[in-house]
Amino acid sequence: MDRSPHETEQIRARLVQHKAELQKRVSTIHEHARNPLEQDSAEQAAQLGNVAVVSALESEAVQELADIEAALHRLEAGTYGECVSCGEPIGEGRLRVRPAATQCRDCAELDARRGSV
Repeated sequence: MDRSPHETEQIRARLVQHKAELQKRVSTIHEHARNPLEQDSAEQAAQLGNVAVVSALESEAVQELADIEAALHRLEAGTYGECVSCGEPIGEGRLRVRPAATQCRDCAELDARRGSV
């Protein structure tokens, strides 16, 4: 997909900004994970209950970071915005919402239906 240098730089800036936000989120999660548990057993139970939620948020952020890295590589390779499944362009609207998207809407929906069967 041919993009002007200006468009490419805007996309890169958006991806890098999102990457920085995610890295900050992961750092914050790690900082909170270092905090000792409360002495009160009821409070400890509540804190431990939150561990699963925090762990899921961290995993999601780490996966998003990997997706952004892959998108940056595709941008450098000149394949950013091309569906990895069918090779057709990924819609600009989809890329605005999900800048690291690897599939066009149709292929993503098809994969989602296959996964839910």
